Amino acid sequence: MRGQNTGRGQGRGQGRRGMGGGQALGPGGECVCPQCGYTVQHQLGTPCFNMKCPKCGTQMIRKR
Repeated sequence: MRGQNTGRGQGRGQGRRGMGGGQALGPGGECVCPQCGYTVQHQLGTPCFNMKCPKCGTQMIRKR
């Protein structure tokens, strides 16, 4: 039995999903450029991080 990691709590996840944990902020809101501050309405089905700022080309982020 030694070395099988059968102790309490072994092999249990931490309840997080995917990389970064996903925020699921809902369908509304805005995407904002962290570089120049340009904002655009968030489009349903398109994550902000998949969009590039039309002004400076930086990857956009979701405004909280």
